Amino acid sequence: MGKIKMQLTTLMAAHICMFLAEVTWGIMAPLGKDVMTHGLTGMDMVVFRTVGGALCFWLTSLLTGIRERVSRRDLMLFFLAGLFGIVTNQCCYTIGLSLTSPINASIVTTSMPIFTLLIGILFMGERLTWRKLLGIGCGVTGALSLIMGSAGTAGFSGGNIFGDLLCMTAQFSFACYLALFGRLIGRYHTITCMKWMFLFASCVTVPLGIPSLTEVHWAEITLRHWAETAFIVFGATYFAYILMMRGQKKLTPTQVSVYNYVQPVVSTIISLILGIATLGWMQGVAVALVFIGVRLVARKR
Repeated sequence: MGKIKMQLTTLMAAHICMFLAEVTWGIMAPLGKDVMTHGLTGMDMVVFRTVGGALCFWLTSLLTGIRERVSRRDLMLFFLAGLFGIVTNQCCYTIGLSLTSPINASIVTTSMPIFTLLIGILFMGERLTWRKLLGIGCGVTGALSLIMGSAGTAGFSGGNIFGDLLCMTAQFSFACYLALFGRLIGRYHTITCMKWMFLFASCVTVPLGIPSLTEVHWAEITLRHWAETAFIVFGATYFAYILMMRGQKKLTPTQVSVYNYVQPVVSTIISLILGIATLGWMQGVAVALVFIGVRLVARKR
């Protein structure tokens, strides 16, 4: 009985970690858009996130004494995991966000559970059930209804088809990461996984970002926008990735990906706080549908 209770507690903790990670990423969308319209480009932000994340995780490893031995084969796998889970994901999403609105970017995040479920069915032997289909359908309906029913200012609501496609590519890339590297993540401590993935990601993004960084007018960036950048680097990267990895160790790829439905809810709430959207009874119903969808897909027999 005690063992079952402990397993349930661990599972609940995993769900809470995923929820908090998605809340943080939901806050990141409007803040990131604000920063990238006041001095920094999408590529600049990607470099800040990957280099900042690498420094934070390696420093954490040194301070906590987490120094696991990693085989050469697994180092290569960490490089590939970094390409899918960090480089492609962050480059496509952040640059896409700089082109489109945070509302459009939030809409596109709802596509990842579909990608993850399809990859799981085709390559991982995951069963397709009516409950999962119903959960995804509820989540998609709720998220789209919530965002499409919001009204925003021109600075935040201007969409861009190329930006939307980049954000969708980011979701597909992260779905591949969840499906392909679950066993690798399960073999090592969270900090070990993150420090190697972000180190390899930095080696790829820094050379790509140098031309953009040399053109930044540093003196024109205000303290407010530096504070937003710090939140994105330390909160939406370091803190959120730790939470995501802890959740990934205990949940299936589909369960992890379905929490993406939380992002558009949070992004819309932040838009409401900033006064750039309105919320009516229809949006309230949409929020309920989003969480029902998460519950249906995440619940086990």
